[in-house]
Amino acid sequence: MIVIRLEAAVLLEDERRELCEFGRLIVESGLVVGSSGNLSVRRGRLIAVTPSGAPLERMTPDDCVVVDLSGTVVEGTRAPSSETPMHLALYEADPDAGAVVHTHAVFGAVVATTLPVLPAIHYNVLLLGGHDVRVAPYATYGTRELAAAVREAVAGGRSAALLANHGGVTVGRDLTQAYDRTRVLEWLCEVYVRSLAVGTPNILTAAELAAVERRMAQ
Repeated sequence: MIVIRLEAAVLLEDERRELCEFGRLIVESGLVVGSSGNLSVRRGRLIAVTPSGAPLERMTPDDCVVVDLSGTVVEGTRAPSSETPMHLALYEADPDAGAVVHTHAVFGAVVATTLPVLPAIHYNVLLLGGHDVRVAPYATYGTRELAAAVREAVAGGRSAALLANHGGVTVGRDLTQAYDRTRVLEWLCEVYVRSLAVGTPNILTAAELAAVERRMAQ
């Protein structure tokens, strides 16, 4: 008699590997230090998310956790990121969102600590879905209050927000796009902060941004 042993299927196995790849990438890019950031990928009604307190560059796929849209752990032995409520709120707000990246990048944190909004220092702000980047009011990390504030900050088709005295977050159709938007967000913040050292930054007007939008649509 031949006995066939079937291994249990691993939920979102590819997505969990992808979280590890991008976790290493955002650390190498200087966008996070240690465990000060988190990522997630959605596939249907399930979400793979980085674990709580894990240094992103040392994660393994087994460390990552799978939750459903209510935040209930479906698979995994570790606790999901404390910012899972924020990720869930962003997925709920945008049914097309496939990934979320949250970082504590330096220049983003500087702007989020000092300004109510990142103004249009460069037309690349349009790549994030608005004429500026809103700063969500401060709330304790991991809370529903913070999740609601961030959801409001990205309302209206925006794909990025800053979190007061905290960091930044981006949404994308996949991790590649969300990561690219994180890099754009940090670049914009750095340009703004460095421009203050030279003089008073020139902020693009609504008319100037509209002209760029028309150009981009051609």
